[in-house]
Amino acid sequence: MKKFILFFVFVLPAIIVKAQEGYNYKEFAIGLDLSYERGYTNVQRQDNHISENVNFTYNYSPYIPVTAELQFGTLSGGGLTPKTDRYGRQYSNQYEAFLVHADFQLGEVIDYSESDLLNIVKNLYFGSGIGFVFNNNTVQRTNIYYGEPGLPGGGKYPNYGSKDYVFPGSDNSINLTIPLRFGYEFKIYNDFQEPYMAIDLGYVHNLVFGEGLDGYDDPSNKFKNNATNQYRQITIGVKFNFGNITSFNKLIRRF
Repeated sequence: MKKFILFFVFVLPAIIVKAQEGYNYKEFAIGLDLSYERGYTNVQRQDNHISENVNFTYNYSPYIPVTAELQFGTLSGGGLTPKTDRYGRQYSNQYEAFLVHADFQLGEVIDYSESDLLNIVKNLYFGSGIGFVFNNNTVQRTNIYYGEPGLPGGGKYPNYGSKDYVFPGSDNSINLTIPLRFGYEFKIYNDFQEPYMAIDLGYVHNLVFGEGLDGYDDPSNKFKNNATNQYRQITIGVKFNFGNITSFNKLIRRF
């Protein structure tokens, strides 16, 4: 009798899992992303860089991941010649960022059971969230081209700036950011037809509230400074699912 009970203890869960093939997914994931990024600040010329992030995801469903991520990256721009910046402004920001965001994949709401096209479209997603950017800037702060209009302190030439003018701002700051996310997730399945890993291709546009990305906080009455600081990321990432097995209300993988 004891052997009979043990048989059901170990075999019955496997039978249940097998019966749910195609419906099951795991609750959590851990991943790594690489990004090709560029800033949009008050400095005209901007550089491209590679950044990375590590992330942890709670899968509310196979199509609604809620993710916390930690980014490490570089934003830079400007230059010491008039061609790269008319005042010789130049910055390099070795930043870190912490964000929490949720993505919504179309598979959550569309019926893809009878359509090859919708079965492909189901993994398209959009999302947003909130976070903080921790800025660590190295900034060139003095006007190195005497005679450029728009700066104060021109002496006997009131329409031109002083060479001694120092651009205001902070090298170290924390700014609120909101990411706008779009992309596609390629799900990869195991022998039980569960999505055990995924590859993501995406575009993220981060709106940053404050003047910390480039470290310059120039007065708006002397500089055109109407746009919110931003940076964009073209991303590729991989994540691995793990944890408790949960069932969705429809087939995740269409055979």
